[in-house]
Amino acid sequence: MLPLPGFSQNKVLTLPSLALISALFLSACATTQDVATRTDGINDPYETQNRKVHAFNKGLDKNLIRPVAQGYGVVPVEIRNTVNNFSDNLSMPGVAVNSLLQGDLKGTGLATLRFVVNTTVGLGGLFDAASEFRIPDHETDFGETLAVWGVGEGAYIELPLFGPSTQRATAGLVVDFFTNPLTYSTIDGDDRIIPPTAAGVAALNDRERFGDSIDAVLYDSADSYAQSRQTYLQNRRFELGGNAGEGVDPYSADPYEDPYAQ
Repeated sequence: MLPLPGFSQNKVLTLPSLALISALFLSACATTQDVATRTDGINDPYETQNRKVHAFNKGLDKNLIRPVAQGYGVVPVEIRNTVNNFSDNLSMPGVAVNSLLQGDLKGTGLATLRFVVNTTVGLGGLFDAASEFRIPDHETDFGETLAVWGVGEGAYIELPLFGPSTQRATAGLVVDFFTNPLTYSTIDGDDRIIPPTAAGVAALNDRERFGDSIDAVLYDSADSYAQSRQTYLQNRRFELGGNAGEGVDPYSADPYEDPYAQ
């Protein structure tokens, strides 16, 4: 992955410092969160700013991302699946680390086994050999790790390009970069762009694959911001094992994929 300015591969942030940074980030707006949570379970004290970011993201999707994704859709599905497999495989070391941090030894073993099998038998992850061997897929992230540790969801945030998120998920997004061992791999030179490029192309494939659902949220909704916010929170809370109806009415929106799926 691309190195961050000021950090060499020999100067790795430790997990305690990352956890502290995350905790400080989440606690910074704790007071605002408490008073801003509405009766519908949505905590959005930054709605004015979020709507501006949403307008930017929507314009970017309309004028660039959606057309490019539609063009990518003409690529044979076998090739697109290969890119997705490669990108998913690169995420497995990070999944293994987060599973371990959550005390999920089974998940750690599954992620590690999938990475080993797909990297070897699957030719570097180009093919999902692990699924052929009936090794279950496993996904998690540091946002979920924070949830397991008891950190609250925080306020809703819409990020430029990345789309809907929360303070907890945003902190997790940053930390995930450092908790994936591949961040400190021996990849040098131009090869460093391979992981982020694969992730970007995989995101385009998801945009094309779930195009109808995403378009319904962004372009057919009376209020695309409110619809994407509700859909994201409903899906994310469900993914984390909570009741989809806890705070957000599960029948007020269809369970679409995240409007800016990665």
